[in-house]
Amino acid sequence: MEVINKNQTVLRKDNNLLAITHLTQLLYYVTGFGGFIVPLTIWLTSRKSVEHMDEHGRAIVNFQLSLLLYVIISIPSILLFGLGILGLIGVGIVGFVLPIVNAIKASNGESPSKFLTIPFI
Repeated sequence: MEVINKNQTVLRKDNNLLAITHLTQLLYYVTGFGGFIVPLTIWLTSRKSVEHMDEHGRAIVNFQLSLLLYVIISIPSILLFGLGILGLIGVGIVGFVLPIVNAIKASNGESPSKFLTIPFI
């Protein structure tokens, strides 16, 4: 007699969706908004159906929250030390380069890079 578990879901492998999810973070540079909302929406809607989406989605949300924290810290640093401008430039560069690197890693089936990322969730 064979027992079948109907609650078990089969995850599909979709590296292209993972890469697109990482690249949607760049919407900040194109439109000025949406770089957090769009990846969050993709992650929440497909984390139970796409393999490794939960890992990549958590990495994206943690990265975006970390960048926001770095910007919040850098703005008062402009008035206090003048070094906040360097911090903002660094956040801008890392915020542009790391999603591209992670999209390439996702398309190759690798885990995302967690460079300068604070694990919030």
